[in-house]
Amino acid sequence: MQQRLRQLCAVLALAGALPAQAALFSDDEARKAILELRAKVTALEEAQKRLASSQDLQDQLQTLRRSLLEISNQNEALRAEMARLRGANEQLTRDLADTQRRLSDQLQGFDARIKQFEPQKVSLDGQEFKVEPEEQRQYEAAMGLLRRGEFAQAASAYESFLKRFSASGYGAAVRFWLGNAQYGQRAYAPAIATFREFLKLNPQHPRVPEALLALANCQIELKDSKSARKTLDELIKAHPGSEAAQAAKERRASLK
Repeated sequence: MQQRLRQLCAVLALAGALPAQAALFSDDEARKAILELRAKVTALEEAQKRLASSQDLQDQLQTLRRSLLEISNQNEALRAEMARLRGANEQLTRDLADTQRRLSDQLQGFDARIKQFEPQKVSLDGQEFKVEPEEQRQYEAAMGLLRRGEFAQAASAYESFLKRFSASGYGAAVRFWLGNAQYGQRAYAPAIATFREFLKLNPQHPRVPEALLALANCQIELKDSKSARKTLDELIKAHPGSEAAQAAKERRASLK
């Protein structure tokens, strides 16, 4: 482009010299040369305009490319941020689930610990009542001793129970089994006292026939046949259909 401009300048300089050399050219030739020069100048000016327009377009394209690149970068940054937030949300969801699970486990453990101190409903010998956990534990421990034939330890455990839990719903059962533990030790007089107390406090208890038979057995062991016969007669009369009454008839028949 710069070379063509230099050529144009040279032509224009030549055209300026034409009047001085008019004698060398005819008028038509000079006019024709001038018209050609003007056409070339016009073409060069148009080329310059197109070049300038093309440069503007290139600048606009560059600006557009930069804008698109910025938008692309912003879009990538936005995607990265969305991915980060999505990951953070998933982590929060997992953390929440873990927290809820731990809380549930803690609540279950707390409920279990609370239940250890709450009264429990117990059904025993046809009766329902509530007992404290420690009552239940001590009663079952004493029963375990009795089942293993550790009569002295069982009797001691039952006596301790009655002192500590005097109003317990286990009271009737504890007195009945205390009498049996004493009988197992051959402590017949204490056993008689225990069975009499049981009968006095629990006249409607389902184990009354068994207690009467056990009382008669203690009396027999003490050679008190008269009292034993009286107790057996009472049992047979008051509870004729019981298994204890059938056993009482056999024991009475053996008495002299």
